[in-house]
Amino acid sequence: MMLRVVIVDDEDLIRTGLRIIIGAEPDLSVVGEASDGAEAVSVVRETRPDVVLMDVRMPAVDGIQATRTILAGQAPPKVLVVTTFENDDYVYDALRAGASGFLLKRARPEELVHAIRLVASGDSLLFPAAIRSLAAARGVDRTVPGIGRLTAREAEVLRLMARGLSNGEIAAELVVGPETVKTHVGNVLAKLDARDRTQAVIAAYESGFVSPS
Repeated sequence: MMLRVVIVDDEDLIRTGLRIIIGAEPDLSVVGEASDGAEAVSVVRETRPDVVLMDVRMPAVDGIQATRTILAGQAPPKVLVVTTFENDDYVYDALRAGASGFLLKRARPEELVHAIRLVASGDSLLFPAAIRSLAAARGVDRTVPGIGRLTAREAEVLRLMARGLSNGEIAAELVVGPETVKTHVGNVLAKLDARDRTQAVIAAYESGFVSPS
């Protein structure tokens, strides 16, 4: 199935480079581009993409607000932040707003296309060290009631998710089947009212359930 992609960046050169990389893949297609957040919202509504590559630092409406608006719509696409700096409050705020992960602009082409396919499949692109660093700078700043409703096994799964482990790796760590882990992850997301693994991990840090240290 062809994956439809929208590119959002205020630099023409960046958009051109991303378009060339994506256009070379047989299963990926660029269906729209935008140079700021306001335009991004409009283009996404018109083109209905599967994935949006979102810059965060843009004039007028930034990528954080654009992400929040896009994901509030019906049947929203996945948002993948493409950024220059990983230790950036803008990146963290975009993840809090619902982005499924982030990728650095200096990433290799094969990393970019892999990331697009990954988030389109419903998975998250986690960089545990970077998210841990950003969470440490924020500190414990909110209550997440659902944390207290996790079973002991679900709590263990959430801690392993925060380490960046995949379902397969969690299954090996806990010596259980992948389907069992998938069920636990689904329960964690539901109880934390999290869109995906990234949202769940951020909630774990911000509530103090997992310590960045």
